[in-house]
Amino acid sequence: MDRITRKKLKQDEFAQDVGLTVEFFTEHRREAIRYGVAGLAAVILIAGVYFWSSHRSAQRETALAAALEVWQTPVGPAQEGQARTFATQQNKDKAVFASFGDVAARYSGSNEGAMAQYYLGAMAVNSGKLAAAELAFKEVVDSGNANYAALAKLALASVYQAEHRQAEGEKLIQSVIDKPANFVSKEQATIALARYVAASNPDRARKLLAPLVTDPRQTIARTATQALGSLPSK
Repeated sequence: MDRITRKKLKQDEFAQDVGLTVEFFTEHRREAIRYGVAGLAAVILIAGVYFWSSHRSAQRETALAAALEVWQTPVGPAQEGQARTFATQQNKDKAVFASFGDVAARYSGSNEGAMAQYYLGAMAVNSGKLAAAELAFKEVVDSGNANYAALAKLALASVYQAEHRQAEGEKLIQSVIDKPANFVSKEQATIALARYVAASNPDRARKLLAPLVTDPRQTIARTATQALGSLPSK
């Protein structure tokens, strides 16, 4: 992942990145447990950098940036231009966990702390530690930031689905539909819910998706159409 600087961040690009990431989640719900969470984490990074503005956040920003540097450090022999690498993935995972854990602990209640918690959840998912992932994502949901909470709810719902807690996951996604955020619109959450229930209740999924195929927003209409086309025939 390339370093994201303030100069590169534009509002239209930010909105597009958010939409594409939620689209990825809805189109690949099976893979989301392992890969989608990391993609959503990237959106949280973009969102966090975009909204950093106050002097008070400078210290938190520096701490989170340092943790992200560790997360981006490659594994293996150093290549030209690389100042640092990790000898093994295990060594890197320990360092990344410690870095984000420190930010989450020191800046609990802040946006940076919520972002660090999200990364901890993503790491836990990738390690198959779903209980730890659940705790981390719940911290983000309860962080007080509606935007990060909405994204965390989608990731947490995916964890619940893997744990065969379908009803709890549906309730989470429905809560985003009922109260959408800047990062996840009502329509995007509706598509996520349709994908979520597609296997168990394809008729319900069709009813959720049908009104969205004519949505004036191309991303929403295209994703809804693709989701509708992937449902089993009646």
